Amino acid sequence: MAKKPAAGIPADKLELYEKLVATTPNVERKGATMPYTSVNGHMFSFLTAAGTLALRLPAEEREAFLKKFKTRLCEQHGRVMQEYVEVPDALFEKTHELKAFFDVSVAYVSALKPKRTTRKDKPSRKT
Repeated sequence: MAKKPAAGIPADKLELYEKLVATTPNVERKGATMPYTSVNGHMFSFLTAAGTLALRLPAEEREAFLKKFKTRLCEQHGRVMQEYVEVPDALFEKTHELKAFFDVSVAYVSALKPKRTTRKDKPSRKT
């Protein structure tokens, strides 16, 4: 089921992202203002406000991806995100080809130790 469009993100990029996420069972798009995906509390992909796709990849695959597609690490709010690569638009438009990298990203974070949740159960109110 498609989520509400994220404000400011180009509709065509959001549509491509939703199409990519839909290729992988048990993964769903999250985030109202910044679309992202995560497994066990670890984010592994997201769309920037400009509509750039960022993928989290393990070291070897990340270096190979950067060289092959002549791209760079993702930068957000003045900080370089060391494990995230920017996906070039030409690749972003090729869902079938991009799926292989998306699957590597899912496998990478799935192998990480699950993050603890910080959410606490709300105490029940007694009347």
